[in-house]
Amino acid sequence: MTTDQQAAIAMLRAEPLRIGVSTRSLFNLEDEHKVFREQGVHAYAAMQLEREDVIIGKGAGFDVVKRLLALNEHGADPYVEVVLLSQNSPDLSLRAFKSINHYKLTIKTGSFTSGRSLAPYIPAWKIDLFLSNEDADVRGAVNGGAAAARLGVAPLGSEGPSADEVRIAFDGDAVVFGPESDEIYKKDGLEAFLTHETANAANPMKRGPFGKFLHKLSALRKIYLNDGNISKVRIALVTARNAPAHERVIRTLRAWDTPADEAHFVGSWDKAPVLHAFGAHIFFDDQEKHVLSASAVVPSGHVPGPHDPNIPVIPAS
Repeated sequence: MTTDQQAAIAMLRAEPLRIGVSTRSLFNLEDEHKVFREQGVHAYAAMQLEREDVIIGKGAGFDVVKRLLALNEHGADPYVEVVLLSQNSPDLSLRAFKSINHYKLTIKTGSFTSGRSLAPYIPAWKIDLFLSNEDADVRGAVNGGAAAARLGVAPLGSEGPSADEVRIAFDGDAVVFGPESDEIYKKDGLEAFLTHETANAANPMKRGPFGKFLHKLSALRKIYLNDGNISKVRIALVTARNAPAHERVIRTLRAWDTPADEAHFVGSWDKAPVLHAFGAHIFFDDQEKHVLSASAVVPSGHVPGPHDPNIPVIPAS
């Protein structure tokens, strides 16, 4: 074991990667949610009680949560902890934990708020990443300092390959990296953006909303690196940047000591085929059109931001 691996283990033993997941993002509760929307909370509660002993199907966040938890070592302090966060009432928590027990997920803790916002509990639980289907709770989590994304419905057959791996893909600007370069494009145009990125290729970018999460995920990746420099935790960057704006991306990741296993500078190309080829178990992007396209092949999370969904954040040159 290398010194770097020992340091990563010590870091995550002391401060594990903590993921908050809502019941609707962990499980498929679309039928129940439809009843809630159309018939109200009393009909929804009655339906949940009626189905209390019915195991819930898997949701968009299930596969990546299961794979991350599987990286913990039996009998040792965990590298990854998952907290169930739900706007359900405590009375309806029984079905959720019965389903968790059925799937043998090591999730022991959670909050049930009877319809109140989950946002205040994000810092209370020291959450690094929050996954939910509710936009308001996702934005509240961001305000609480966590990386957060709104998930949709899991695509059919979305459980990815490689049973012992977890493959996570990210967009770059305004997700992993800060939005500063995007601001230059919006203010001064594409040529000014390319000139700026070329001139600053050796200057690391600021961390974006997923910067802290990437830091801990990279530590987890480092722990599981083998002699061939291959890890069970595989990280990909899939960005609309292309050359010459690519260099600053690589140098930033190098400066942060958070290398990507794969980087795809797709320009104007659709991201979905690349994500499918990578075998991503989850993908995060701040533009809705990329999330909608990708969600046909991989569970995808929309990272909230101030961007017009119809305008590229960093367009291909």
